[in-house]
Amino acid sequence: MKEITERQKEVLTFIANFTEENVYPPTVREIGEHFNISLRAVQDHIAALQKKGYLSTEQKRSRSIKVIRDEREKEPKTFVSQIPLLGTVAAGKPLLCDENLDGYVNLTEPFIKPGKSYFALRVRGTSMINAGILEGDLAVVEQTSCAQDGQIVVAVLEDAITLKRYYKEATRVRLQPENPAFQSIYCQDVRIVGVLTSIVRTY
Repeated sequence: MKEITERQKEVLTFIANFTEENVYPPTVREIGEHFNISLRAVQDHIAALQKKGYLSTEQKRSRSIKVIRDEREKEPKTFVSQIPLLGTVAAGKPLLCDENLDGYVNLTEPFIKPGKSYFALRVRGTSMINAGILEGDLAVVEQTSCAQDGQIVVAVLEDAITLKRYYKEATRVRLQPENPAFQSIYCQDVRIVGVLTSIVRTY
């Protein structure tokens, strides 16, 4: 496909923008008035853009200009998703049910990625301070029921949520804090509900 001149690119951009805003394309006269050029000059630009494969038109029909190849630079759209914010977990209720929710937060990449499910928690306490996780931080968690050794997980123990580092031992699971003032939690019956992916902090 042949390259177009700067003026042809301006004409093409005007046609594309006009069509987007009005749901129909501009006439030759409207293009001429916008650029303050003659109808003949507009027709020459349209013919050149047609020949190069950027436009199509229908003979003897008003507003028949159609953009085939859009050369406008488009900013990539940022992925945004509404993530449930968990409060106190209600006994016997599913994790993301209304009784457990404290509202929602809007997050974008790189905190979240398309195609994955997340929830958020407001960090309470200082048990993970040596991992750089402070009280009041927003922990962004990918929903999953399994984890690898060393990952920081969200686990449900007796209907309470805890954020700890996960280790699978021979006959039990160790949920280890990142603060020497706190003891590790040892258990056999633990439900992993997510793995920490990022921390959001405001000042």
